[in-house]
Amino acid sequence: MITLEIKGMTCGHCVGAVREALQNVPGVEKVLDVDLQSGSAIIEGKADSAALVKAVEEEGYKASVLP
Repeated sequence: MITLEIKGMTCGHCVGAVREALQNVPGVEKVLDVDLQSGSAIIEGKADSAALVKAVEEEGYKASVLP
């Protein structure tokens, strides 16, 4: 599992945009959660973490991988 911290999400539409962007990254098996309150996303699969961050940032949000 990969956990991302995501900054800049303010509503349900933001959550949907982030979820869709993450689902389109090669290697993602499932987006388990995108949480507005905690500003995090949990991804299952073997996707490259840099590609996940890039996909979120292309939607206009800041992202980083949490340990």
